[in-house]
Amino acid sequence: MSDSLRVELGERSYTIHIGAGLIERPELFAPHVAGRRAAIVTNGTVAPLYAARLEATLGTAGARCQRIVLPDGEATKTWQTLNAIFDALLTEQADRKTVLVALGGGVIGDLAGFAAATYQRGIAHLQVPTTLLAQVDSSVGGKTAINHALGKNMIGAFHQPLAVIADTSTLASLTAREYAAGLAEVVKYGAIHDLGFLAWIEANADRLLAREAAALAHAIRRSCEIKAAIVAADEREAGVRALLNFGHTFGHAIESAAGYGAWQHGEAVAAGMALAARLSARLGRAPEGDALRLVALLERLRLPVKAPRISREVWLEYMGRDKKNEGGRITLILLDALGRGAVVKDVPQRALADFLAEA
Repeated sequence: MSDSLRVELGERSYTIHIGAGLIERPELFAPHVAGRRAAIVTNGTVAPLYAARLEATLGTAGARCQRIVLPDGEATKTWQTLNAIFDALLTEQADRKTVLVALGGGVIGDLAGFAAATYQRGIAHLQVPTTLLAQVDSSVGGKTAINHALGKNMIGAFHQPLAVIADTSTLASLTAREYAAGLAEVVKYGAIHDLGFLAWIEANADRLLAREAAALAHAIRRSCEIKAAIVAADEREAGVRALLNFGHTFGHAIESAAGYGAWQHGEAVAAGMALAARLSARLGRAPEGDALRLVALLERLRLPVKAPRISREVWLEYMGRDKKNEGGRITLILLDALGRGAVVKDVPQRALADFLAEA
């Protein structure tokens, strides 16, 4: 059984398919790959689990398959790894009709998506996310990027996929830490957009931690619904899409300062959301009880709510390079209340610096 919903972007609209066993459903892939080369981009961790099955499905769907296996981990999201994709495509004389198929988590999705956006000035790609974080967030919306030593996701492009095919059976292979990192992004949607969904997460936290299928299916579906609606309203993040970065300004600074890969992305976002909620309360934007409630939920889901020790100067250095900033001022995503996020461009520099000194 599977579910689906649409990301409405005019001629770039596409379907998100959600369900168990979708990797083995050739009819989902055939409209996109029949008669074309399908280059699977994956990593050494995911490939032994799912690559052969996906190749068989793509073959049945009418594609000629190529497999590109990259190293695993956030630290590999670099020009060198991106170039390895180009090397493999050029060696096989892949043409503009080639479809890249991203099989993996957020790192693979970003790398394959950015490769598709730039190879021969742009080719098509499919997202086949295998982590919870990728299924609820990074595979949807067309953001692709690599990291730079001075900041996360600083070099990239908007490039929408042909479809997202989220096979929930792949989540069984995640470690507890990887799985919890995905739950952070699920919480984010409730925190910024849907108080009722946040309350549902609170009521079903134990079911989610147990990976109960029905609870997980609802969490993924509702997360994708919220993201699809926001992306449809603001594809290139000129306004409301910035809300999806709740926790990310602090979180990206944590990842960059700690060294890529030391923290899971979702872990850094969780700690970042806790900081953003506390700052919202400190500034009088949101009730103190809302901040405490969000922190308690994150802790219940076994996520970190405190940042590593980072100096105020290093915080401000990394946050000062955030992509949302304008005119030299740091833009933050804060809360007016749980379920209601806000893009804030006027936090006093001294108030932010003092808060970071205590973080």
